[in-house]
Amino acid sequence: MHNFQPKTLFLGKNHIYLPSCHSTNDIAAEIIQTKRVFDGTIVITSNQTAGRGQRGNTWEALPNQNITFSIILKPDFLSVVHQFRLNIAVSLGIFEFLCKYLSNGLAIKWPNDIYVGNKKMGGVLIENTLSGSRIAYSVIGIGLNINQLSFSNEKAISLRLATQKQEDFDIQTLIEQLCGCIEKYYLQLKNGGAFIETQKKKYIERLFRVGEEHLYEKEEIIFKGKIVDVADSGHLMMEVGQELKKFEFKEISFVI
Repeated sequence: MHNFQPKTLFLGKNHIYLPSCHSTNDIAAEIIQTKRVFDGTIVITSNQTAGRGQRGNTWEALPNQNITFSIILKPDFLSVVHQFRLNIAVSLGIFEFLCKYLSNGLAIKWPNDIYVGNKKMGGVLIENTLSGSRIAYSVIGIGLNINQLSFSNEKAISLRLATQKQEDFDIQTLIEQLCGCIEKYYLQLKNGGAFIETQKKKYIERLFRVGEEHLYEKEEIIFKGKIVDVADSGHLMMEVGQELKKFEFKEISFVI
């Protein structure tokens, strides 16, 4: 990563590469504590030994085969009540990046997992530091399976498996491209206005299982529901029978 040169305005221009670390999100959080941090700094590692996912899950990633990095942003233009907008922008950036390589089956599983068919390719973990009613800093941890060919979890997939590519992808080139896509949607978000509704519409259109009736689980009870929308707060809106219900993150599980 010594010649890392993303074609961006600011995202990734300042970067820290660690051959190995426990968690890039933790390293990014430590950098923020020093108060000497550049907006758009990224922390990259080739071997993340204790990566974290949503719900407290660990993230399985073999050394030197996948994308594992964290972005530090200063989205002080965002209020706490609108923090899910950052999730939307980042998810769309990842989706657009992957569309360069995948034409079918790609979807965003609410709130921010990346799926190909019924298998998970990656995910995002956003950790915010607040200042009053505003977001002072965001640490955006991104993990994407790229070249790994075997997983202990049968529901996992990599870009190489999905594309059936014979040789490995170049991880550095992919991260450079990904930074450009995420920066694009982040700057749109910062500009606000019509971009907010446009991004939300795109996000909902790309949601895994949107508009289809499937099985879900809440408190060990299985039920049928249909995803129809996402509230501005980030709650998942679902038709269950004749009712429109709102679910918080971690409240329900997808039955796959």
